[in-house]
Amino acid sequence: MEQSATLDIETLKITQEQFILASQSLHLQRPGCDAVYPVGLYGWRKRCLYFFLLLLLVTMIVNLALTVWIMKVMNFSADGMGKLQLNQDGIRLEGISEFLLPLYVNEIQSRRDSFLVLRSEKNVTLNVRNDQGQLTGQLTVGPEAVEAQCQRLVVRSKDGGRLLFTANEEEVIMTTEKFTVTGSEGAVFGHSVETPVIQATASEDLKLESPTRTLTMEAPRGVEVSAAKGTLKVSSRKDLQLESTEGEILLDANTIQLGSLPLGIYTATSSDASKEQAVYEVCVCPSGKIYLSPAESSSTCQAMSNICLWS
Repeated sequence: MEQSATLDIETLKITQEQFILASQSLHLQRPGCDAVYPVGLYGWRKRCLYFFLLLLLVTMIVNLALTVWIMKVMNFSADGMGKLQLNQDGIRLEGISEFLLPLYVNEIQSRRDSFLVLRSEKNVTLNVRNDQGQLTGQLTVGPEAVEAQCQRLVVRSKDGGRLLFTANEEEVIMTTEKFTVTGSEGAVFGHSVETPVIQATASEDLKLESPTRTLTMEAPRGVEVSAAKGTLKVSSRKDLQLESTEGEILLDANTIQLGSLPLGIYTATSSDASKEQAVYEVCVCPSGKIYLSPAESSSTCQAMSNICLWS
C-alpha cells in the first residue's frame, strides 16, 4: 500500500511539470481589460427625474387637499352628503331641492310636520308608465289649467273606503250625499242629468232654466215640485203645457189665479161692457183654451165663443 501511494504522488508531480512546460512553450497571453463606463443617471437627466418626482408629489398633495376640502364643504358623512341622506328606505332630502332632469321614483313623501311642495316655472307633470314603457296616466299642473289624462278618474274619502267621484269616457258618477254649486250663474249641463233631488239652500232660490231649448223632467213614478215656504213660479215665452196621459191634473189651493186671460168676443161694444163688468165666468174652448165671459143671469160662454175660432 505504501508503494502504490508513492507512485501516485510521483505521477501527479510529473503531470503538473508537463502542464507547466507545455504552457510555457505556447507563450499564451492574457487578454487586456476593456474601458470602464459609468452606470446610472448623471447630469441633466438626473435633475429632470428629480423635478418630475417633485411635481408628482406636489400634485398628490394638492389633490388630497382638494378632496378634503370638497368633503368638508359638501358635508360628506357615512349617512350621505349634506341634506341628502341615504338609508335603507331610500333617499331623504331636507330643504329645497332642484332637479334639472326627469326624476324617476317609486314614492315621494314629506316629513310628518311639513308639506310637500312641488314648484316649477312652467308646469309640473307626473307620468305613469307600464312595463312596456307606454304612458298610462298623466297629471299636468300648468299655469292655465290642471289636466289629468287616464282611463278613469277616481276620488275617494280620506279613509280610502268610500267612493266620492268617478269619471271615464262614458259617464261621470258622484256618490256624495250633497252636491253644492255656489257660482252666481249656477251649473250648466250640456246633456241630461240624473239625480234623486234638486234642492236650493235655505236662503237661496232654485231656478231651472233652458234659455234656448226645452227643459224636460221625467221620472217613472212621479215628479214632485214643491216650495214649502215660498212661491213656485213656472214661466214660458211661448206655450206651457201640462199633460197627463193616464191620470189627472190637480190644482189644490185656497186661491187659484189665472191672470191675463183673454176676453171673449161678443159684440162690437163688448170692450165697453168689459170696463163696467166686475164679475166674469171662465169658459173653455173645445181646444182647451180658457177665456173670460161676462157673468150674467145665464151663461154667456156660447155667445162669447167667437174667440175659439182663433185658437
